[in-house]
Amino acid sequence: MTTPIAGDPVGQIAGTQESLSDWAAPYVTNMLGKGEALANQGYQAYTGPLTAGQSGLQSQAFQGLAGLTVPTAQMGAFTPTSFTSGNTAQQYMNPYLQASMQPQILEAQRQAQMQQMQNATRLGKAGAYGGSRQAVINAESQRNLLRNLSDITATGYNTAYDRGQDQFNTEQALARGVQGDTNAYGLRAIGAQGDAGAVQRGIEAEGIAADINQFEQERDDPYKKVQYQQSLLQGLPVQAQTRDYVEQSGLSEILGQIGAVGAAGESWNDFMAKWPCKVKTKTRNAFGFCV
Repeated sequence: MTTPIAGDPVGQIAGTQESLSDWAAPYVTNMLGKGEALANQGYQAYTGPLTAGQSGLQSQAFQGLAGLTVPTAQMGAFTPTSFTSGNTAQQYMNPYLQASMQPQILEAQRQAQMQQMQNATRLGKAGAYGGSRQAVINAESQRNLLRNLSDITATGYNTAYDRGQDQFNTEQALARGVQGDTNAYGLRAIGAQGDAGAVQRGIEAEGIAADINQFEQERDDPYKKVQYQQSLLQGLPVQAQTRDYVEQSGLSEILGQIGAVGAAGESWNDFMAKWPCKVKTKTRNAFGFCV
């Protein structure tokens, strides 16, 4: 490359031409050829999987969690029931009364009948059967039976109430525990499904990120190749410079010599005497020029 220099003085550089040095030219040419060949190659894309995806166990877990029946309709706060509201107490007491009081009542009646038979036998032996004494004994037996039945009934109802209340409280505690377990199971199932959904979302996001990265690499590949070609020339001392000078004319040479003579303090005639004319037939004039 030649760069002209405007207004150059006589005898100075007129331009500079740069080129590869002889020792570096073959190497640089070969290197640039290889770089251009590499840059002209098509994009070599990775065709394998970009993400690991979900494992078989994860797929089974996701399917299991998706198939869970979450008892959302049964979830909620536990509302207790009062033992004395409505006929709740009777419902809990009646089974106990029927199971415990009836045998006691029948046994008391049987004992009273046996006592009456024994009393009748004794009165018959004493010749007082059917008399006023028998009536008194029978009345006393009947009073004892009624009192016994009253005691059995009162004790039975008291016990039945206590037992029924205990059973009611037990069932209420169990119902409250069942409600708590239902709520806990539902919340755990919902939480597990949410966690599994987050894992699935992470897997999907990883795949999207990998696709975007692959797209950006393919998009930027031509630009990177140009930068690669440019980088091959950076920092290499491969330039050689050739300078062109402006050739001096005869007048310029004489003027330069006159300047040199003046600088040395020498006379012009003495200086010119050092330089004989090239043709012997010629002589110098008054100005020192060959004529």
